[in-house]
Amino acid sequence: MKKKTQVIRQMKRNRKILVYVISILILIGIILYSAKIGSIEMTFSKLIRGLFVEYDPDVATIYDLRFPRIIISILAGAALATSGVLLQAVMQNPLTDPGIIGISSAASLSASLVMILFPGQYAFSPLFSVVGGLLAYLLIYSLAWNGGSNPIKLILVGVALNMTLMGVNEGIKSMMGGNLTNVQSIIEGNVAQKTWADVKIMAIYGIPFLIIALFTIRTANLLQLEDQTAQSLGVNVNRDRFILALIGIMLASVSTAIVGVIGFLGLVVPHIARIILGSNHKNLIPYSMILGAITLLLSDTLGRVIAYPYEIKPSVVMTVVGGIFFIGLLKVGGKNYGN
Repeated sequence: MKKKTQVIRQMKRNRKILVYVISILILIGIILYSAKIGSIEMTFSKLIRGLFVEYDPDVATIYDLRFPRIIISILAGAALATSGVLLQAVMQNPLTDPGIIGISSAASLSASLVMILFPGQYAFSPLFSVVGGLLAYLLIYSLAWNGGSNPIKLILVGVALNMTLMGVNEGIKSMMGGNLTNVQSIIEGNVAQKTWADVKIMAIYGIPFLIIALFTIRTANLLQLEDQTAQSLGVNVNRDRFILALIGIMLASVSTAIVGVIGFLGLVVPHIARIILGSNHKNLIPYSMILGAITLLLSDTLGRVIAYPYEIKPSVVMTVVGGIFFIGLLKVGGKNYGN
Protein backbone atom coordinates (compact mmCIF):
# COMPACT_ATOMS: atom_id res chain seq x y z
CA MET A 1 0.00 0.00 0.00
CA LYS A 2 2.83 2.34 0.94
CA LYS A 3 4.68 1.51 -2.28
CA LYS A 4 1.53 2.19 -4.30
CA THR A 5 1.15 5.59 -2.62
CA GLN A 6 4.76 6.46 -3.46
CA VAL A 7 4.21 5.45 -7.09
CA ILE A 8 1.11 7.69 -7.31
CA ARG A 9 3.03 10.61 -5.78
CA GLN A 10 5.90 10.09 -8.22
CA MET A 11 3.47 10.02 -11.15
CA LYS A 12 1.88 13.28 -9.98
CA ARG A 13 5.32 14.85 -9.57
CA ASN A 14 6.36 13.72 -13.05
CA ARG A 15 3.11 15.07 -14.49
CA LYS A 16 3.73 18.47 -12.91
CA ILE A 17 7.29 18.57 -14.25
CA LEU A 18 5.99 17.65 -17.70
CA VAL A 19 3.39 20.44 -17.55
CA TYR A 20 6.07 22.99 -16.66
CA VAL A 21 8.42 21.79 -19.41
CA ILE A 22 5.70 21.81 -22.09
CA SER A 23 4.51 25.28 -21.01
CA ILE A 24 8.04 26.70 -21.12
CA LEU A 25 8.60 25.19 -24.57
CA ILE A 26 5.30 26.74 -25.75
CA LEU A 27 6.43 30.12 -24.40
CA ILE A 28 9.77 29.84 -26.22
CA GLY A 29 7.94 28.88 -29.43
CA ILE A 30 5.63 31.91 -29.19
CA ILE A 31 8.62 34.18 -28.50
CA LEU A 32 10.39 32.97 -31.66
CA TYR A 33 7.23 33.18 -33.77
CA SER A 34 6.38 36.66 -32.44
CA ALA A 35 9.91 37.85 -33.23
CA LYS A 36 9.72 36.35 -36.72
CA ILE A 37 6.40 37.70 -38.03
CA GLY A 38 5.86 41.26 -39.23
CA SER A 39 6.84 43.60 -42.03
CA ILE A 40 10.37 42.16 -41.95
CA GLU A 41 10.01 38.43 -42.64
CA MET A 42 12.85 36.01 -41.99
CA THR A 43 13.53 32.36 -41.27
CA PHE A 44 14.13 31.03 -37.78
CA SER A 45 17.70 30.09 -38.69
CA LYS A 46 18.46 33.66 -39.83
CA LEU A 47 16.90 35.05 -36.66
CA ILE A 48 18.94 32.77 -34.37
CA ARG A 49 22.13 33.44 -36.37
CA GLY A 50 21.59 37.20 -36.22
CA LEU A 51 20.95 37.11 -32.47
CA PHE A 52 23.79 34.86 -31.36
CA VAL A 53 26.34 34.40 -34.17
CA GLU A 54 26.86 37.40 -36.44
CA TYR A 55 25.44 40.88 -36.92
CA ASP A 56 22.47 41.22 -39.28
CA PRO A 57 20.81 44.63 -39.87
CA ASP A 58 17.34 43.09 -40.23
CA VAL A 59 17.74 41.14 -37.00
CA ALA A 60 19.06 44.29 -35.28
CA THR A 61 15.89 46.13 -36.33
CA ILE A 62 13.73 43.29 -35.01
CA TYR A 63 15.75 43.29 -31.77
CA ASP A 64 14.95 46.97 -31.16
CA LEU A 65 11.33 46.93 -32.34
CA ARG A 66 9.89 43.54 -31.41
CA PHE A 67 11.86 42.21 -28.48
CA PRO A 68 10.90 45.05 -26.07
CA ARG A 69 7.19 44.33 -26.61
CA ILE A 70 7.84 40.59 -26.28
CA ILE A 71 9.67 40.97 -22.97
CA ILE A 72 7.11 43.45 -21.64
CA SER A 73 4.28 41.10 -22.62
CA ILE A 74 5.99 38.28 -20.72
CA LEU A 75 6.64 40.32 -17.58
CA ALA A 76 3.26 42.08 -17.57
CA GLY A 77 1.39 38.84 -18.26
CA ALA A 78 3.18 37.10 -15.38
CA ALA A 79 2.53 40.05 -13.07
CA LEU A 80 -1.19 40.34 -13.90
CA ALA A 81 -1.78 36.60 -13.53
CA THR A 82 0.03 36.52 -10.17
CA SER A 83 -1.93 39.56 -9.05
CA GLY A 84 -5.15 37.72 -9.88
CA VAL A 85 -4.06 34.67 -7.85
CA LEU A 86 -3.16 36.76 -4.80
CA LEU A 87 -6.28 38.93 -4.88
CA GLN A 88 -8.48 35.84 -5.25
CA ALA A 89 -6.76 34.38 -2.17
CA VAL A 90 -7.25 37.61 -0.22
CA MET A 91 -10.91 38.10 -1.12
CA GLN A 92 -11.65 34.34 -1.15
CA ASN A 93 -13.50 35.04 -4.37
CA PRO A 94 -12.72 33.15 -7.61
CA LEU A 95 -14.22 35.98 -9.71
CA THR A 96 -11.71 38.58 -8.54
CA ASP A 97 -9.55 40.21 -11.19
CA PRO A 98 -7.67 43.54 -10.94
CA GLY A 99 -9.11 44.58 -14.31
CA ILE A 100 -12.72 43.80 -13.35
CA ILE A 101 -12.84 45.39 -9.88
CA GLY A 102 -11.31 48.72 -10.84
CA ILE A 103 -7.75 48.40 -9.52
CA SER A 104 -6.22 48.49 -13.02
CA SER A 105 -8.44 51.42 -14.07
CA ALA A 106 -7.41 53.39 -10.97
CA ALA A 107 -3.75 52.60 -11.65
CA SER A 108 -4.22 53.65 -15.27
CA LEU A 109 -5.82 56.94 -14.24
CA SER A 110 -2.97 57.70 -11.82
CA ALA A 111 -0.32 56.91 -14.45
CA SER A 112 -2.14 59.02 -17.05
CA LEU A 113 -2.37 62.02 -14.72
CA VAL A 114 1.36 61.77 -13.98
CA MET A 115 2.14 61.69 -17.71
CA ILE A 116 -0.06 64.74 -18.33
CA LEU A 117 1.04 66.84 -15.35
CA PHE A 118 4.66 65.71 -15.13
CA PRO A 119 5.65 64.27 -18.54
CA GLY A 120 9.30 64.11 -17.55
CA GLN A 121 8.58 61.73 -14.65
CA TYR A 122 7.47 58.71 -16.71
CA ALA A 123 9.90 56.44 -14.83
CA PHE A 124 8.00 57.10 -11.60
CA SER A 125 4.53 56.47 -13.04
CA PRO A 126 4.42 52.89 -11.60
CA LEU A 127 4.73 54.34 -8.08
CA PHE A 128 1.74 56.61 -8.62
CA SER A 129 -0.13 53.69 -10.21
CA VAL A 130 0.39 51.67 -7.02
CA VAL A 131 -1.11 54.51 -4.97
CA GLY A 132 -4.12 54.66 -7.30
CA GLY A 133 -4.61 50.88 -7.18
CA LEU A 134 -4.35 50.80 -3.38
CA LEU A 135 -6.90 53.61 -3.00
CA ALA A 136 -9.28 51.75 -5.32
CA TYR A 137 -8.91 48.57 -3.26
CA LEU A 138 -9.61 50.39 0.00
CA LEU A 139 -12.59 52.17 -1.56
CA ILE A 140 -14.08 48.89 -2.83
CA TYR A 141 -13.83 47.26 0.58
CA SER A 142 -15.23 50.29 2.43
CA LEU A 143 -18.24 50.58 0.08
CA ALA A 144 -18.96 46.84 0.07
CA TRP A 145 -18.47 46.28 3.80
CA ASN A 146 -21.63 45.73 5.84
CA GLY A 147 -20.67 43.73 8.89
CA GLY A 148 -18.79 41.45 6.55
CA SER A 149 -17.70 41.14 2.93
CA ASN A 150 -20.06 39.50 0.45
CA PRO A 151 -18.19 38.20 -2.65
CA ILE A 152 -20.87 39.29 -5.11
CA LYS A 153 -21.18 42.73 -3.52
CA LEU A 154 -17.43 43.22 -3.76
CA ILE A 155 -17.52 42.36 -7.44
CA LEU A 156 -20.52 44.64 -8.14
CA VAL A 157 -18.94 47.60 -6.34
CA GLY A 158 -15.66 46.92 -8.15
CA VAL A 159 -17.38 46.74 -11.55
CA ALA A 160 -19.19 50.03 -10.87
CA LEU A 161 -15.94 51.71 -9.84
CA ASN A 162 -14.19 50.23 -12.87
CA MET A 163 -16.78 51.62 -15.28
CA THR A 164 -16.60 55.06 -13.63
CA LEU A 165 -12.80 55.19 -13.86
CA MET A 166 -12.87 53.90 -17.43
CA GLY A 167 -15.16 56.79 -18.31
CA VAL A 168 -12.74 59.26 -16.75
CA ASN A 169 -9.84 57.65 -18.62
CA GLU A 170 -11.72 57.89 -21.92
CA GLY A 171 -12.43 61.54 -21.16
CA ILE A 172 -8.73 62.17 -20.67
CA LYS A 173 -7.96 60.37 -23.92
CA SER A 174 -10.51 62.53 -25.78
CA MET A 175 -9.11 65.76 -24.32
CA MET A 176 -5.60 64.77 -25.34
CA GLY A 177 -6.77 64.20 -28.92
CA GLY A 178 -4.34 61.27 -29.30
CA ASN A 179 -1.35 63.59 -29.00
CA LEU A 180 0.24 61.84 -26.04
CA THR A 181 1.28 58.37 -27.17
CA ASN A 182 2.27 57.13 -23.71
CA VAL A 183 -1.00 58.26 -22.13
CA GLN A 184 -3.03 56.69 -24.94
CA SER A 185 -1.19 53.35 -24.65
CA ILE A 186 -1.76 53.30 -20.87
CA ILE A 187 -5.48 53.90 -21.29
CA GLU A 188 -6.01 51.54 -24.23
CA GLY A 189 -3.92 48.59 -23.07
CA ASN A 190 -1.31 48.40 -25.81
CA VAL A 191 2.21 46.95 -25.89
CA ALA A 192 3.15 48.34 -29.32
CA GLN A 193 5.93 50.91 -29.69
CA LYS A 194 7.55 49.92 -26.41
CA THR A 195 11.27 50.53 -26.04
CA TRP A 196 14.11 49.08 -23.99
CA ALA A 197 13.56 51.96 -21.55
CA ASP A 198 10.05 50.58 -20.90
CA VAL A 199 11.53 47.10 -20.43
CA LYS A 200 13.94 48.51 -17.84
CA ILE A 201 11.14 50.19 -15.89
CA MET A 202 8.95 47.07 -16.03
CA ALA A 203 11.84 44.89 -14.89
CA ILE A 204 12.89 47.20 -12.04
CA TYR A 205 9.38 47.43 -10.58
CA GLY A 206 7.92 44.08 -11.65
CA ILE A 207 10.56 41.38 -11.16
CA PRO A 208 11.18 42.06 -7.42
CA PHE A 209 7.48 41.69 -6.61
CA LEU A 210 7.20 38.54 -8.72
CA ILE A 211 10.03 37.07 -6.63
CA ILE A 212 8.37 38.25 -3.40
CA ALA A 213 5.11 36.61 -4.51
CA LEU A 214 6.87 33.24 -4.55
CA PHE A 215 7.46 33.60 -0.80
CA THR A 216 3.73 34.08 -0.07
CA ILE A 217 2.76 30.50 -0.96
CA ARG A 218 2.23 29.28 2.61
CA THR A 219 0.31 32.42 3.58
CA ALA A 220 -1.93 32.20 0.51
CA ASN A 221 -2.75 28.56 1.32
CA LEU A 222 -3.58 29.37 4.95
CA LEU A 223 -5.89 32.21 3.94
CA GLN A 224 -8.07 29.69 2.11
CA LEU A 225 -9.09 28.31 5.52
CA GLU A 226 -11.89 29.75 7.65
CA ASP A 227 -10.67 32.79 9.57
CA GLN A 228 -11.10 31.09 12.96
CA THR A 229 -9.19 28.02 11.80
CA ALA A 230 -6.34 30.14 10.40
CA GLN A 231 -6.17 32.20 13.61
CA SER A 232 -6.00 29.02 15.69
CA LEU A 233 -2.89 28.12 13.68
CA GLY A 234 -1.27 31.41 14.66
CA VAL A 235 -2.06 33.33 11.48
CA ASN A 236 -2.66 37.07 11.73
CA VAL A 237 -5.41 37.01 9.09
CA ASN A 238 -5.93 40.76 8.67
CA ARG A 239 -2.19 41.49 8.46
CA ASP A 240 -1.51 38.68 5.99
CA ARG A 241 -4.47 39.65 3.81
CA PHE A 242 -3.21 43.22 3.66
CA ILE A 243 0.33 42.08 2.73
CA LEU A 244 -0.90 39.76 -0.03
CA ALA A 245 -3.32 42.41 -1.32
CA LEU A 246 -0.51 44.99 -1.37
CA ILE A 247 1.75 42.68 -3.42
CA GLY A 248 -1.11 41.88 -5.81
CA ILE A 249 -2.02 45.54 -6.21
CA MET A 250 1.62 46.48 -6.83
CA LEU A 251 1.98 43.84 -9.55
CA ALA A 252 -1.26 44.90 -11.27
CA SER A 253 -0.52 48.62 -10.95
CA VAL A 254 3.06 48.41 -12.24
CA SER A 255 1.89 46.39 -15.25
CA THR A 256 -0.92 48.84 -15.94
CA ALA A 257 1.49 51.78 -15.82
CA ILE A 258 3.46 50.21 -18.67
CA VAL A 259 0.94 48.30 -20.84
CA GLY A 260 -2.39 49.79 -19.75
CA VAL A 261 -5.54 47.99 -18.63
CA ILE A 262 -5.63 44.33 -19.68
CA GLY A 263 -8.91 42.94 -18.42
CA PHE A 264 -9.72 39.32 -17.49
CA LEU A 265 -6.14 38.03 -17.65
CA GLY A 266 -5.96 37.87 -13.85
CA LEU A 267 -9.24 35.93 -13.86
CA VAL A 268 -8.74 33.49 -16.74
CA VAL A 269 -5.16 32.38 -16.07
CA PRO A 270 -5.53 31.34 -12.38
CA HIS A 271 -8.62 29.29 -13.24
CA ILE A 272 -6.84 27.46 -16.06
CA ALA A 273 -3.83 26.91 -13.78
CA ARG A 274 -6.12 25.40 -11.11
CA ILE A 275 -7.65 23.05 -13.66
CA ILE A 276 -4.20 21.86 -14.77
CA LEU A 277 -2.24 21.72 -11.48
CA GLY A 278 -4.77 22.15 -8.66
CA SER A 279 -5.39 24.82 -6.02
CA ASN A 280 -2.20 24.49 -3.99
CA HIS A 281 -0.42 27.85 -4.29
CA LYS A 282 2.91 26.02 -4.30
CA ASN A 283 2.14 25.25 -7.94
CA LEU A 284 -0.55 27.83 -8.62
CA ILE A 285 1.62 30.94 -8.19
CA PRO A 286 4.70 29.91 -10.25
CA TYR A 287 2.64 28.22 -12.95
CA SER A 288 0.31 31.23 -13.22
CA MET A 289 3.40 33.35 -13.92
CA ILE A 290 4.35 31.12 -16.86
CA LEU A 291 0.78 30.81 -18.11
CA GLY A 292 0.19 34.56 -17.75
CA ALA A 293 3.29 35.28 -19.83
CA ILE A 294 2.06 32.85 -22.50
CA THR A 295 -1.45 34.34 -22.50
CA LEU A 296 -0.51 38.01 -22.92
CA LEU A 297 2.24 37.31 -25.47
CA LEU A 298 -0.13 35.05 -27.42
CA SER A 299 -2.86 37.74 -27.30
CA ASP A 300 -0.42 40.33 -28.64
CA THR A 301 0.86 37.95 -31.35
CA LEU A 302 -2.66 36.99 -32.47
CA GLY A 303 -3.60 40.67 -32.57
CA ARG A 304 -0.72 41.25 -34.98
CA VAL A 305 -1.61 38.27 -37.20
CA ILE A 306 -5.43 38.27 -37.39
CA ALA A 307 -5.87 41.61 -39.16
CA TYR A 308 -2.40 42.07 -40.68
CA PRO A 309 -1.13 44.66 -41.67
CA TYR A 310 -3.31 46.23 -38.96
CA GLU A 311 -3.05 45.33 -35.29
CA ILE A 312 -5.67 44.42 -32.71
CA LYS A 313 -4.60 45.43 -29.21
CA PRO A 314 -4.07 42.55 -26.74
CA SER A 315 -6.54 44.21 -24.37
CA VAL A 316 -9.25 43.72 -27.02
CA VAL A 317 -8.31 40.06 -27.56
CA MET A 318 -8.36 39.42 -23.79
CA THR A 319 -11.68 41.25 -23.37
CA VAL A 320 -13.39 39.04 -25.96
CA VAL A 321 -11.91 35.76 -24.69
CA GLY A 322 -12.07 36.71 -21.01
CA GLY A 323 -15.65 37.98 -21.26
CA ILE A 324 -16.83 34.63 -22.61
CA PHE A 325 -14.84 32.82 -19.92
CA PHE A 326 -16.31 35.07 -17.18
CA ILE A 327 -19.88 34.38 -18.33
CA GLY A 328 -19.11 30.67 -18.34
CA LEU A 329 -17.84 30.82 -14.76
CA LEU A 330 -21.00 32.61 -13.61
CA LYS A 331 -23.14 30.06 -15.44
CA VAL A 332 -21.35 27.03 -14.03
CA GLY A 333 -20.64 28.19 -10.47
CA GLY A 334 -22.64 31.36 -9.97
CA LYS A 335 -24.82 29.85 -7.24
CA ASN A 336 -21.82 29.28 -5.03
CA TYR A 337 -20.06 32.63 -5.53
CA GLY A 338 -22.53 34.64 -3.56
CA ASN A 339 -22.56 32.33 -0.54
